[in-house]
Amino acid sequence: MTATEAAAALEDARLQQHMDRDREDLAEDERGPAEVAEWERITQLLTTTGGVYDPAGDPVVQDELAAEAAAAAEAEEELRDLEREQERQEWLHSNGLPERAHMLMTLEKAGLLGRTEGRHGAEGPLVLHEHEDHHALDYLNEYGEFYEMFRILEGHGMAPPHNLDAVPASVRAHSTLLRAMARAGTLEGFDAGHAVRLAQADPDAVLALADWIESRGRSSR
Repeated sequence: MTATEAAAALEDARLQQHMDRDREDLAEDERGPAEVAEWERITQLLTTTGGVYDPAGDPVVQDELAAEAAAAAEAEEELRDLEREQERQEWLHSNGLPERAHMLMTLEKAGLLGRTEGRHGAEGPLVLHEHEDHHALDYLNEYGEFYEMFRILEGHGMAPPHNLDAVPASVRAHSTLLRAMARAGTLEGFDAGHAVRLAQADPDAVLALADWIESRGRSSR
C-alpha cells in the first residue's frame, strides 16, 4: 500500500464515520473512530518513511502481534497447568488413596503406628508400612482438616521393609490383619495383643482372616 492509497482509505473511513454519526445503534461503537485513527497513523507513517506500507515493518503492528503471541502462550500454559492439576486430582482420588489415607488415620488413632516394635510381645512393628502408604500422605496434605494427621504420619517415615521376606511371618500376619480391620472399620476397641498372639500361633490362619475381612468389606461397598 502506497501513501496515496492509505490517504484514500483514510478518507473513506472518515466518510463512513460521518455517515454513521446519527445512527443510534452505533452510538457507543468505537470501531469507526478506531479505524480512522489507524488509517491516520498509517498515513502519517508512510508520509514520514515513504515507500510501500509493510505490516512487518510497522512497530505498532509487530508489538500487537507480539502481545497476542504472549497472551496465547500464557493461555496455553494456564490450560496445561489446569490439565496437570486435573490429572493430579484424579490421581489423588483414585487407586484407593482416599481409603488408604483413612485406614492410616484409623491405625494412628489406635496407637498402632510409629515405634511399636515389641509391643504385646510382637517380633517387630505392629503394622508394617507399604509403598503406597507414602502416596496417601499426598491425599491428606491436600485437605486442611487432615494437615495435623498428615504431619504425624509424615513423622513416622512411612518406610516399608527393605526385604519383606526377611520379616517374621507373625509380623506380616498381624500387620495384614490390623490393616484389614482398620480399613473395614472394625478396629475400635480391639486389643492388638490378640492379633499378635493369634499371628504367632498360626500366621496363615490370621492372613486368611484378614482376607475374609477385606472381601467382606469389598462386598459391602
